[in-house]
Amino acid sequence: MDGWTDGRMGGWRINLALLLLAGCGATATPPPTGTPIRLTQVAQGIPGPVYLTAPPGDPRLFIVEQQGRIRIVKDGTLLPAPFLDIQAKVLDGGERGLLSMAFHPQYAQNGFFYVNYTDVAGNTRIERYHVGATPDIADPASAFLVLGFVQPYSNHNGGHVLFGPDGMLYIPTGDGGSGGDPQNRAQNPDSLLGKLLRINVDGGSPYAIPPDNPFATGGGRGEIWAIGLRNPWRAAFDSAAGLLYIADVGQNVWEEVNVQLAAAAGINYGWRIMEGQHCYFPNPCTPTGVLPEVEYSHGDGCSITGGYVYRGSAAPSLVGHYFYADYCEGWIRSFRFVNGAVTEHQTRMASSVGNVTSFGEDAAGELYVVTAQGRVYRIGE
Repeated sequence: MDGWTDGRMGGWRINLALLLLAGCGATATPPPTGTPIRLTQVAQGIPGPVYLTAPPGDPRLFIVEQQGRIRIVKDGTLLPAPFLDIQAKVLDGGERGLLSMAFHPQYAQNGFFYVNYTDVAGNTRIERYHVGATPDIADPASAFLVLGFVQPYSNHNGGHVLFGPDGMLYIPTGDGGSGGDPQNRAQNPDSLLGKLLRINVDGGSPYAIPPDNPFATGGGRGEIWAIGLRNPWRAAFDSAAGLLYIADVGQNVWEEVNVQLAAAAGINYGWRIMEGQHCYFPNPCTPTGVLPEVEYSHGDGCSITGGYVYRGSAAPSLVGHYFYADYCEGWIRSFRFVNGAVTEHQTRMASSVGNVTSFGEDAAGELYVVTAQGRVYRIGE
């Protein structure tokens, strides 16, 4: 861990977003305070929640617990029995654990969903599971390894897994840990670490390489879609605008949000040469890769938690706004990305709602805030 331990949190077990902090120095001007959002609590008492999602067309909410369980909120009630329990397979603690899940776009027909977790050896596993005989319980015996890779250190595991509008499975990966990416894995096309991976889970067993991936015919690992990430903590597709948002946790000073066309292959997000819009190593440097659209310094927070673009119907004034938060400070902000530029950037909640471990999106496009304090809130206006 190149940052704090659990001590800052008064012994709280989760320190997922303490991914980086080595010091505070630079300051940046926060965006102005805008119209506050309204948060409505929908669940509480959940140990270690780190993610929320839902199958297409399904009103249930699925909440991932870091220690290795997935819970369901159904008709406003947190069901006592977990949807999936793989605690015996998961190394839980710090930045490790069961970190996210994704439902297959045809989940209603095939019952497949995918998880990203750290196994007992400390390595990343992407596994597919199948729903069981009843819709609220998965079959733990249906585990099928899709992709696994070694994590050289205990931190920077990434952890997200999500389907894109193209039906491909995307896996944002961390640089493997320690501090400063000492082996320069993020810029190495022969390493899966520090990348955005893209695979076709319907095209082969366990997967096929999409032919339009940058290294599909050689020169690097075929699974790679983009390089130069440090520890992407949540990515999101905005299908309505054809954009991909990646919130990448910084090293010593800068947190960032990247926005690129979802269909753009071969992007270099810059790390470890760049931290945000600034040289990291070497310093000075020749600026490399795309620069983030939004950044903030450690004078304003410590670790970014990425969110989603709101495309729901319950809060019309929020449509088109991308939401993100800082884990330590607890504020929530949003902006719109229009014609290649950030606009309407504002602080939506200045006081802490808790340590935001993740945002979530349900099947109707409504957004949620997940906190380390075991609570889940729905965002409204």
